[in-house]
Amino acid sequence: MTRSVLSGASGTATASVGTEVTVADLTSSQGHVLDAFLDLRNMASGDTVVIKLYQMAISGGTLSRVYYQKFVNVQDDAGNLKSPLLYIPAMTATAEWKLTLTQTAGTARTFDYAVYTD
Repeated sequence: MTRSVLSGASGTATASVGTEVTVADLTSSQGHVLDAFLDLRNMASGDTVVIKLYQMAISGGTLSRVYYQKFVNVQDDAGNLKSPLLYIPAMTATAEWKLTLTQTAGTARTFDYAVYTD
């Protein structure tokens, strides 16, 4: 299977402390397998970021959270052995797929991302 970056679904997301920011919001009338990478390397001591992924089971349905993860402080490969590049697992999206981030503490940061599809 050949995977490629989805057109228009890569770039840099800028956090606003206390606000949920949409990184990518994709809709489709056909099923697609989507996964993503989000780069957390700009985080510093005192930063907290929450990543959420939402899906809609059927077109016109309710967008529901299917993934939640919180990250605190520096994300690097050095002393703390945390990976700065977060992988959002592949899943089939048949209606809507939405990736968000909320920085709840620290200084607003930027986060590079890319969404892949089949």
